[in-house]
This record gives sequence, C-alpha cells and structure tokens, in this order.
Amino acid sequence: MTVKVVLNGHNIEINEKLEDYATKKVSKLDHYLDSIEEAFMDLKFDKNARNANDRQVAQLTVRGRGTLLRAEVRTDDIFNSIDAVMDKMYRQIERYKGKRRRSRGDGRSLSDMIAAPVDLTEDEMLEPQIVRRKKFMLTSMNEQEAIEQMLLLGHENFFIFLNGNTTSVNVLYRRHDGTLGIIEPEID
Repeated sequence: MTVKVVLNGHNIEINEKLEDYATKKVSKLDHYLDSIEEAFMDLKFDKNARNANDRQVAQLTVRGRGTLLRAEVRTDDIFNSIDAVMDKMYRQIERYKGKRRRSRGDGRSLSDMIAAPVDLTEDEMLEPQIVRRKKFMLTSMNEQEAIEQMLLLGHENFFIFLNGNTTSVNVLYRRHDGTLGIIEPEID
C-alpha cells in the first residue's frame, strides 16, 4: 500500500528537489505502520520566529484507519527540518504501536472483543441511555495547547480541558463548517 503524500508550502517555494526529497521520505512511512493512508507535510518559512535557527518549519500529519499522528520541527534548514520531523514521527509510530500491542495482550481481534448486540424492547430504544461513563484528569492548558492535544489524540469532534487562563472547564469542539469553537460555562 502506498501512502498518499500531500505537500504544502507557506512562505517558501517548493522546488522539484525539495518536493522529491520530502515525498521520498514520507512515502516510506507505510513500512513502519501499514494502516497509514495519507500524509500531509506542511513546509513553512516563519519569518516572525524569535530565533533565526527556528525559521524553517516542517509539520507532518499522518492519517490512517483510526490513527492521527502529528509532529513539528523547527531548524535553520528545511532539509534538516524534514529529517528531524521524520525521526520524530518514527518515534511516535513506535510509541503508538506499543500502546496498541499492550491493549489486547491475548491476541483476540477487536471484532471478537465486541459483545453480541443486545435485543432491546421498543420503549428502551426510544429512551436514550448512558452506556458508558469515563473519568479523566483535567490538565491546565491554554486554548492553543488544547487544539494541539485534540488533534494529536485524534479527537475529531470535541476535547475537554481546564483553561489555565480562566480556571474553568472548557469544551473545544469542531463546528459543521470545519472551524473550531469553545464552550465556556457560566454559573448563574
């Protein structure tokens, strides 16, 4: 299976040499994780960076069946940024594969793990029920960090976080038009 590679440039000219280099590097990712379907490489020259050594930015986003991984690196040379973002992505893939291996140590497939459907009466089907309850620790972060975490974790619709600026629980959500919104609770 080959990985579909999409290369975008912002404030940088992507010549044939750069395009070939990036595409060749990214197309090898399916050797490490076979569920990868497409990869997005964003190359950017950030003229507003504080440090001149951090102006060449390479960001790699990998999508597959149930997988979303992202890495970003800033260096003084775009080719070095591509190499470094690839190394970072390889480490993320290894960590992801390790988590997947530990999740079902008995070797059963996910389809075997799912219980047979339960027959519900017509009244039960009309009434919504809570079928799962989750608890998790809230970490204080700002809105930009919440966006990054939402994307890194692959939460497509929403992400709950403790806003460090307002010290309240906020919900970051994806709107129908693809933009993001934040729900900030107010107490009466």
